[in-house]
Amino acid sequence: MSALLELRGIRAAHERITVLHGVDLDVAAGQVVALLGPNGAGKTTTLRVAAGVHPVESGQLLLGGRDMTGADPRDLARAGVCLIPEGRGVFPNLSVRDNLLMMTFTGRGREEIEEIAFARFPVLAQRAGQAAGTLSGGEQQMLALARGLTTDPAVLLLDELSMGLAPLVVGRLYEQVGEIARQGVAVLVVEQFAAAVLDICDHAAVLVRGRVERQGHPDGGLRAELSALYLGSST
Repeated sequence: MSALLELRGIRAAHERITVLHGVDLDVAAGQVVALLGPNGAGKTTTLRVAAGVHPVESGQLLLGGRDMTGADPRDLARAGVCLIPEGRGVFPNLSVRDNLLMMTFTGRGREEIEEIAFARFPVLAQRAGQAAGTLSGGEQQMLALARGLTTDPAVLLLDELSMGLAPLVVGRLYEQVGEIARQGVAVLVVEQFAAAVLDICDHAAVLVRGRVERQGHPDGGLRAELSALYLGSST
């Protein structure tokens, strides 16, 4: 498949310390790519580069074959790139409905946004008047995903979807991620715990100390390697 999102030789730094050393990744429309690795490997920085919110030292960011290196995050968002950061990023003091209302800046009306969100996650309709901060962790993550989906993204970037959630909830969320990809969205998901995402991803890359050490189809061989790479997972 031709890639929709391409990272080519990406080098990036934090306070003059290089943390990404020539990262190459491709994500095609309809594909889930998992970026795995230990804490501090550079996974979140990779996502932030893809969303345009972290500068690159060198390399290229391509979107649909178009060079978007150095583009403003707002331009990447308009082109269809949506980042859902670690920590869910909802407004805890606002209701579910008002969290969704914030997305009307995209030009869609409130009713259409709620229809999209509630169709994907019916439990949010039941919690519409409830403050987002009082939702369970899984429901907050659903709200974060729902907000992102109302932008009709071409590329969805997910950072540590499983953080702080029970395995059963994580499994349900990743089922939804798989369904989102089947609708033609390119999904790049960062995970520390391989077992959470390997069952639904089409391709996996292992990032260690800012370098892609291994990538390929998530078959038994890769699972065995991941178990040996201290990812906190017994895959």
